[in-house]
Amino acid sequence: MDDLETRELRYFVAVAEELHFGRAAGRLGIAQPPLSRAIRRLEQRLGVRLLDRDRRTVALTDAGRVLLRESRAALDAVAAAARRTRRAGDAKRPLVLATKAGASHELLRRLLDGVAGDPGAAPVEVLLCEVGEQAGLLRGGHADVALMHRPFDDLAGFDTEVLDVEGQVAILPAQHPLAARGRLTMAEVQNVADLPIARWPRLDGSYPDGPGPEVRTQSQLAQLVALGRTLLVIPASSRAWQWPEHVAVPVVDAPQVTTVIAWPPSSRSPAVASLVRAAAGLRGTPPASTGDRTPSG
Repeated sequence: MDDLETRELRYFVAVAEELHFGRAAGRLGIAQPPLSRAIRRLEQRLGVRLLDRDRRTVALTDAGRVLLRESRAALDAVAAAARRTRRAGDAKRPLVLATKAGASHELLRRLLDGVAGDPGAAPVEVLLCEVGEQAGLLRGGHADVALMHRPFDDLAGFDTEVLDVEGQVAILPAQHPLAARGRLTMAEVQNVADLPIARWPRLDGSYPDGPGPEVRTQSQLAQLVALGRTLLVIPASSRAWQWPEHVAVPVVDAPQVTTVIAWPPSSRSPAVASLVRAAAGLRGTPPASTGDRTPSG
C-alpha cells in the first residue's frame, strides 16, 4: 500500500531533522514509544529502512534522505492548499501581490492606482519581500500573484504575462569616479578593483564565487554601496530605492530584464484574472500576446 498520511510524514520529518527520537517526540508533543512504533510501521509499509539507529546515534539512509526531501515538499503543498482554500472562501479578502521591495516601482504604482480607481476590482494588498522570495510566497499560498523578473527570478511552473522589458543601471557610490560617467559597460563594472560586485545567494542558498560582499537584503546592499564597499547592476526601474549617496549609470550592454506578473497555473480566480488583465493593459498590449496565458475567470 503506497498511501502515506500527513501525520506519518510529519513524524518522519521531525525524526529526520532532529536525528534523535526523544527530541523529535518533544517537538511533536507526543511520547517517544508511539513515535518509534510509527516510524517502524512506516518502514514496514514502504519495505525499506529509513534510519540507521543504535543506542547512541540515528542516521538517515539513502531512502530516508529521499523521503525527507519528498515529505517536506508534500507537507508544504498540503499547507499551501489549506491556505489557498481558506483564502478562496473569504469573499472580502484582498488579493495579495508579492514584489521585491523597490522593484518595478512605477509599474506597481500605476497598477495600484488603476485598481483603486475601478470600483469593481478586488482590493490589492502589497507584500514586499527580498530578492528571490516571490516564488516561495506563490507556491506556499501566501500570495496570489507576484511581480517577477527574468532572468533572475524562479518562474518554473508559473503562468506569466510580460509587462515590461528594460535595460539595467549600475548603482555606485556618489563620490566614486565612475559615478560621473554617462554610460558604462559590463566589462567596466565587473573590473572595478575597489568596488567588487555584491553577491546574492543562489536558489539553494549558496553564494557564487567572487570578491564582492555576500548580501541577503536590499537594506544591507544600499548601505554597503553608500559606504563605498560595493556596486550592483539592477533593472533601471528598481533605482527608485537608491539613496542620495548613490548614483545610477546606464550599463549599455547589460542583459535586458523582463518584468512579468506571475500566478500559480491552478488559479481560477476571477479577481486574479482581472488583475492580470489590468497589469497587461498598462503595457498597452493585449493579454497573452507573448504566448503566456491568463487565468480563467
